[in-house]
Amino acid sequence: MPLKPEQVKTIAQAKKIVEERGLTHIKVGVFDGDAILRGKYMSKAKFFSALEGGFGFCDVVLGWDNQDQLIDGLNYTGWHTAYPDAWARIIPETCRDLPMEDNGLLFLSEFVNKAEEICARGTLRRVLAKAAKMGFDVYSALEFEFFMFDETPESIREKNYKNLTPMTPGWFGYSVIRNSVWSELYQDILDMSEKMRMPIEGLHTETGPGVLEAALGVTSALEAADRGALFKTFMKVLAQRRGLMATFMAKWSNSYPGQSGHIHISLKGKDGKAVFHDPKKPHNISDKMRWFIGGQQTLMPEVLGMVSPTVNSYSRMIPGFWAPTNATWGVENRTCALRVIPGSEKSQRVEYRIAAADCNPYLALAAAIGSGLYGIENKIEPMAAIVGNSYEMKHPAKLDLPTTLWDAAQRLRKSKAARELFGDAFVEHHAGTREHEEREFRKHITDWELSRYFEII
Repeated sequence: MPLKPEQVKTIAQAKKIVEERGLTHIKVGVFDGDAILRGKYMSKAKFFSALEGGFGFCDVVLGWDNQDQLIDGLNYTGWHTAYPDAWARIIPETCRDLPMEDNGLLFLSEFVNKAEEICARGTLRRVLAKAAKMGFDVYSALEFEFFMFDETPESIREKNYKNLTPMTPGWFGYSVIRNSVWSELYQDILDMSEKMRMPIEGLHTETGPGVLEAALGVTSALEAADRGALFKTFMKVLAQRRGLMATFMAKWSNSYPGQSGHIHISLKGKDGKAVFHDPKKPHNISDKMRWFIGGQQTLMPEVLGMVSPTVNSYSRMIPGFWAPTNATWGVENRTCALRVIPGSEKSQRVEYRIAAADCNPYLALAAAIGSGLYGIENKIEPMAAIVGNSYEMKHPAKLDLPTTLWDAAQRLRKSKAARELFGDAFVEHHAGTREHEEREFRKHITDWELSRYFEII
C-alpha cells in the first residue's frame, strides 16, 4: 500500500512517498517570526540530500519584516553579518498533501544551530522540552476568526484598502442561511483542512459581515502550532484561488469586533492522566492548574509582545468587544483574559483569550505554555477569579497590559522570566523585530491624524 502523508515519520519514509508519487519537485517551507511561510520547490535530488544533511536558507528571513524590509539593530543577522545562509532541517513528520497541487507534497523545516535560538518553532520546542522534563505532555487547540472579502490582491490596492466588499453583508452569527448559500466554499475549507491534516471541529459565521470562525481539533502542542500556522496560510491560498480574500488582522475596522485567535491548553502526566482535573476541588481545578493560571496571569503583561505581535493587535484590546483588557481570569467568563473551562478529566482546560488571529501560533503557544509552567514551578497563586463583567471592574495595576507594541517589546526585554523561559537571544531578537514594526508605523500619517489636525491645529 502506498504511504500516506500522516504515516511519514522518518527520512526513509519521506523518500519513499516522494518516489511512490513520482514527484520531480517537493515544496519545502519554514515559518518566520511573523508566521509567514517562506519556502520554495526543491528538486528530488536536492530534497533527498537536504533530508540527510539539512540545507542552507538565507538568514535574511530572520532579519526582515513582513514586507521584506530589512530590520536594523539585530544581533543575529544584518549587514554586519552579510546575510549568510542559516542551516535548516526538514521535518519528515510534517509531510502534508497539497490538495490544490494534484499529488504534490509539502514539508516544513526549522532552523538549527545558532538560528534555532531565535526560530519560532524552535522556541516552542524548547518550552515543550521543559514541560516534558517536568513530567507533562501539553495538548492544545487553536481557533481563528477571519474576515472574507469579495476582493483580490489587486483590487484592495486599487481601493487603498478602503470601501472593501465583504463576502456577505450583515451581522449573522452562526447563520445557517449563510453557510447553506455558501456551502461549496465551506465544503472546500473543510476538505482542504482534512486533506492537509489540520481538521476543523467547528466552522461557522461569526458576528460581522463576511466573518468566519474555524476551531481546529485538539492535538499535541507542537502539532497544534503547525496546524494553526498552516491553516492561516492555506486559508488565504484557498480564498484567493476563488477570487476572494481572507484577513487574519486583529482589527480591520472599528465598526466590528476584533478577530480572536483563542488558545485552549491542557496537560497530561506521563501516566496519561489529566493534570488540570481534580474532582475534589472547586470547579475541578487542581493545584497544578491553579498555579498554571497564576503563572499565565503574572507573566501575561511581560510576554504579551510574543502573543500580540503587530501594531494592530492593540487596537483590538478595548472594552466591550470581546477582547481582554487586563490579565484576569474567571470560570466560564468571556470577559477575562483567561477562561477556565471546567469539565471532565478529558475536557478540563484553560482558554488563553488574549491572543488574536494575527498571532504567530508558535510564539503565542510558547508564551501561554511557558508562563503556565513557570507558575507550576514557582507555585504562583492567581488573584481571585473574576465573577461578572470584568470590563466594569477596577483591577490592580499589575494586571494592566501594555497598550502598544512598543511598550510590550520593552516589557519583554526587561522580563527575567521571559529570558529564563525563552533565552536571551530570542528575547533580544524578537523585541528588536517588534520595535522595528512600531517604528515603521510611526513613519506614516494616518487618516485619523489628518482629519483631526489638518484644519484646526
